[in-house]
Amino acid sequence: MPRRIILHPGFHKTGTSSIQATLRANRPALKPHVVLRLRWHMKDLLHATRGYSTWRDPISMLKAEHRFETMLDGLPRMPRRTLLISAEELAGHLPGRGDLEDYSAAPELLDLFCQALKRRFPRAEIMVYLSSRAAEDWLISAYWEHVKASSLTLDLEAFTARYAPAAKLDEMVAEITRRLPCPVHHAALEDSQDLPLGPATPLLNLCDLPPDLMAQLTLPPAANTRLPVDVLQALLDANRQHADDPQARRNAKTAILEQADTA
Repeated sequence: MPRRIILHPGFHKTGTSSIQATLRANRPALKPHVVLRLRWHMKDLLHATRGYSTWRDPISMLKAEHRFETMLDGLPRMPRRTLLISAEELAGHLPGRGDLEDYSAAPELLDLFCQALKRRFPRAEIMVYLSSRAAEDWLISAYWEHVKASSLTLDLEAFTARYAPAAKLDEMVAEITRRLPCPVHHAALEDSQDLPLGPATPLLNLCDLPPDLMAQLTLPPAANTRLPVDVLQALLDANRQHADDPQARRNAKTAILEQADTA
């Protein structure tokens, strides 16, 4: 049984890719003390959590519960170690697609997961860590992520007007804290990004690692950083020009990204 369990479900666009890159880069050093489960370990589970955030139906919730339990079934023995589960999609989809306007599915999903952990590991110390970001910066980052990864054609002003409630991450942190049966810790990206291990620092501090080990951990380059403005604008133009032709849109955007990668 793990000594401590930390669930880190995002939020999206708050340094989560950099956090996971730091965990992965330091995995050999962390292994004696921490068992990691990152997004690539739980693809089926994250498919279910995204589905629940979209449909909000009992069947999708049951799928998320079953797949979370299945993920727990596959864990190794963890005596005296910390189990750290980190994936922003544990809270559902990134808001900003169609009718998905906020993170209101997150408290329900996280309550489900915390209850499952308590049943499975009744003597473990269970906690949740949430990373947040200032509303304006989050909206801009979320907008361009959707431009890159989806068929979004809205301009930034229209996107901001429609999805501004999703950016109230501090309010969602408070709602999750009220809802969950375990402690919730929180840090804003603005406060964590310049720490020795970047936005991963507060999360790693919760792992209660030996001080000499913390000093040995390394900070990899920031992950999933925003593309140059001209590339992002070209992706938006492709979404608009090929709004009715998904294959042409994918081809155009792939070419733009490949050219940007070699420039």
